[in-house]
Amino acid sequence: MIERGHHDMGGLPAGKVEPTEHDYPEWERRVDAMVQLLRSGGKITVDELRKNIEQLPREAYDHLSYYEKWISSLTQTLIQRGIISTDELGRKMEEVTKRAGPVRD
Repeated sequence: MIERGHHDMGGLPAGKVEPTEHDYPEWERRVDAMVQLLRSGGKITVDELRKNIEQLPREAYDHLSYYEKWISSLTQTLIQRGIISTDELGRKMEEVTKRAGPVRD
């Protein structure tokens, strides 16, 4: 018997969906653009993205926003394909953090 993954809500009560129109923050638009460009360039597939979202730990899956899940999955996919390394990612994150300055609440 196959166990239901924590991401699988099919058939479970989840309440009413309230569709709303809203503007997307710039970082979410950039994530979407990166995914579309990498897909159209044959660097990643939708199946890889879905697999890596579904493999997020339950706590992360339950607390990350839609585009946070996408960027987490995209990062894992690019590492798995050898397009980027964890060292390269770490260096870039440090560079961006220094450029952005201190985080404010």
